[in-house]
Order: sequence, then C-alpha cells, then structure tokens
Amino acid sequence: MTYETPQTTSLSFEFFPPHNAEASARLWRSVERLAPLGPKYVSVTYGAGGTTRERTVSAIKTIQDRARLNVAGHLTVVGASKAETLDVARGYAAQGVRRIVALRGDAPKGQDHFIAHPDGFRDAAELVAGLKEAGNFEISVAAYPEKHPDSADMKADIENLKRKIDAGASSAITQFFFENEDFLRFRDAAADAGITAPIIPGILPVENFTKMLRFADMCQAKVPDWMHQAFRNAGDDAEVLATAICAEQCDELQAEGVDHLHFYTLNNPDLVYNISRALGFEAVGVDLAASVA
Repeated sequence: MTYETPQTTSLSFEFFPPHNAEASARLWRSVERLAPLGPKYVSVTYGAGGTTRERTVSAIKTIQDRARLNVAGHLTVVGASKAETLDVARGYAAQGVRRIVALRGDAPKGQDHFIAHPDGFRDAAELVAGLKEAGNFEISVAAYPEKHPDSADMKADIENLKRKIDAGASSAITQFFFENEDFLRFRDAAADAGITAPIIPGILPVENFTKMLRFADMCQAKVPDWMHQAFRNAGDDAEVLATAICAEQCDELQAEGVDHLHFYTLNNPDLVYNISRALGFEAVGVDLAASVA
C-alpha cells in the first residue's frame, strides 16, 4: 500500500529501535500513528559500534512488513572494521533497504572523542564512498547548521559536508535547530561552496523541554532565550506552545523553499502528528497490523 499526501512538501520520520517489549509497543504505536501521514520514508537509528544492530534490523523488517513504508537504515563507522560495516549495509540491501543514513557516529560511552577503528572507515565521507562501491544505495548524510562540535569552524564543517556529497551522498539531514536563520545561513554557505544536493532540515518538536535541553547540550545546539522564557511561562499549555512553535518554524522554512521536513520523533508520535496536521498534511485510513512482534 502506498501513502500519498497532496502537499508539495514531503515528510520523513526518525525512530529508534526498541530495547524491550514495552518499547516495541511504543515504536509500533508511533508507526501506526504517523504512517497515515504519507512519509516519503522513515529511518531507524543505529547505536555506536553496532550496539543496536539486531534491534535496528528487526525494527526495519517490522516496519516494512506491517506498514509497507520505505525505510532507511542508519549506519555508523564507530567500533567496526570496513568489512563489518559493509556487511551491515549488505544486510540492509537483502531486506530491500536502499536508503542509508551514513554517519561517522559519536564516541562510545566512556570515550571523550571519536577514535577510528584500525581497520575501519575514518569518517562519514569514506563510509559514503565505500557504500557507493558496495551497492546501489541512496545515501543521506548529516549536516550541522551551528557547526559540528568537533569542527574547527564553520568553513571546515562546510568543507567536510562537501566531501561527503562529492563521495556520493544525495542529500544531507541537519541536526535540529530552533532559529531558522541559522539553517538559512548554512544553506547559503553550502551553496556558495558548490553543494547542490538538498539540505533537509531536521526538526525536533519539544515534547519535554528539560529533556530537549540535555539533547541540545550534547550536540551543542543553541536554545534561544525566548524559548526558555516561553516554556517557563507555559505551565499546562506546554504542548500547545510546542505545537505552535514547531508549526511556525516549519511554515517559515517552507516559505524559504524547503520542500522536505525530517522529524526526530523520539518514538513520541502525538506531537509530531499534531504538528503535521497543523501544517496541512492529511491523514488517510490505512490497514496496519496491531502490534510489533
């Protein structure tokens, strides 16, 4: 079954693999809730060093079989040889997965910086090149409107993104951000550097402000003062505020020519659903299986 939306803008949703039965039910509820919005694809994250490999593969298969959605598998280079990494990619291909989100990945717990495996890919650009040789994959990579924490400056960050695109990536998905000006400046800088591949904004609806602040701190994403003030004053209306803020952000991005929005769902579908509906995306009735195995 194919899901379609009359919108010219397309959507995609990121999920993470479950670690127990309760989390499996939560993942399936997320898929069940969001699939009728007609995403172009959904993606499933992949833990450092393959720590979620089996769970990621299982989640992808479940979403494919029961929701018949186009699923992208994440892949990182952390803690694995080139052969091991490409083996995962071939496993994806055997499942019918042709879209991969190729990432260097964060340092494993206990390490304060990334260290390449002695027989592994050194970075995401090398991973992209390896994937292009290994199969006919459509590859997305990461981009950072406010600079990756490991980059010396924004110029170096843009140069690294260009290396990934030149290696064969067809699009880039950004880290979440809250000031659209940061995204637009980054997009302009990328264009000035000769990057023509689409740069897709990664959108994080604020389901829990305190939790979001922890995420922002980890990736050094800026949370503007006005957001602190707004959520301090929101009280019981925090969800209404979050919906309004995110919908306005997405509206402004569409007005600036953005034609695809990638939502980080954190397996919490309701806020993402409400925002998508506020943006005009119609939900269609679909037949989905009742639960995740």
